[in-house]
Amino acid sequence: MQRKDIKKQAGKDGSKLKIGVVVSTYYDDITGRMLVGALQTLKEWNVSEKNTTIVRVAGSFEITYGVLSLLKRKKYDAIITLGCIIKGETSHDEFIAHAVAQGIVNMMIEYKTPISFGVVTTNDLPQAVVRSTGKNNKGIESALAALEAALL
Repeated sequence: MQRKDIKKQAGKDGSKLKIGVVVSTYYDDITGRMLVGALQTLKEWNVSEKNTTIVRVAGSFEITYGVLSLLKRKKYDAIITLGCIIKGETSHDEFIAHAVAQGIVNMMIEYKTPISFGVVTTNDLPQAVVRSTGKNNKGIESALAALEAALL
């Protein structure tokens, strides 16, 4: 289903929503494109720039701390996370991905706030590029997931 189809089907407006975005600057070429996709999606759903807060963190492991800092500042209707973890020669990518996912789940439960998981985990850089461009942009998907959850 295309993102416009989802918006049309949902028939919902995000103009009153406050959205936080936490984006890793590691692999900035990947996460930067994901951020552009997420912000474009928020705009299409009428989420104003003044109701959108962007926090940049060093890497995907730090995303959970960025989310926590937003949750402690003020009430958000949803938070979008954007990061990129590429497999290396060891299995450290699996530990990072698991820690970030578990941290996000724990904060969703504790703070009762939807947090979308827009952290791509790939075997190599070309796979990450595919997941950050065009129709496969995981920033768009993560924004849509956050918007849908916020408007439940």
